[in-house]
Amino acid sequence: MTDLVPAPSTSGKGLLERVEDALLPLINLVFLLLMFFIVAGQLADDPLPELPGSAQLEQERTPEADLMVKADGSWQVQGETYNKDTLLPELREPDESKPLKIAADENLGMADLEALLEVLEAGGYTEVLLLTEPAR
Repeated sequence: MTDLVPAPSTSGKGLLERVEDALLPLINLVFLLLMFFIVAGQLADDPLPELPGSAQLEQERTPEADLMVKADGSWQVQGETYNKDTLLPELREPDESKPLKIAADENLGMADLEALLEVLEAGGYTEVLLLTEPAR
């Protein structure tokens, strides 16, 4: 009786060696694709173009803060400047569930910020949020 299906040709290699031989072209292809994307990424070093009007809108946009502290240490609520005696009546009542939002200028000194926080603490504000901008 003859076999209808010939016996598999192993050519003297075990199963693990045959699997390794089949994976080698795939590994080479992945390596070549990786090298292509590394080179292509370095060729295009131009930044993405700005969207029309996005930079202008960003500059005109003011932070959504209850209180703004300018670089000179002045305190503003809705565009009006206040001092330590007139500030507290202009702010909403202290509420721990809704902290007071403070936007400080990036050039503000720590001493000026501490002075503001002392006034707010004396007014009963225990929770405040200091709004910051992401690094550029």
